Amino acid sequence: MDYINVPTNVFTPLEYGCVGYSEEDAKNKFGANNISTYHTEFKPLEWAYQKMGRPEVSCYVKTLINKADSNRVVGFHMCAPNAGEVTQGIGIAIKLGVTKE
Repeated sequence: MDYINVPTNVFTPLEYGCVGYSEEDAKNKFGANNISTYHTEFKPLEWAYQKMGRPEVSCYVKTLINKADSNRVVGFHMCAPNAGEVTQGIGIAIKLGVTKE
């Protein structure tokens, strides 16, 4: 059983989902020089027309890449609406060896 690549979700009003390694664990396993961390902030489409006092950018994605293994994704973390559903799809992609490209 591969417990590392089991998607995990926290169903709060703004969901959190993750799959793969945490940044600290990835650096310990693959070496700090081999891990690149990419951060992205965005405004989800479902908030595009809502004027409910939400900040312009309030969702976040962090992706961990193993440079020594053809830029394979080894970790994914997301805080956004529907993060649980997105994380399930990313989990399959990571299990199949998705790369940054």
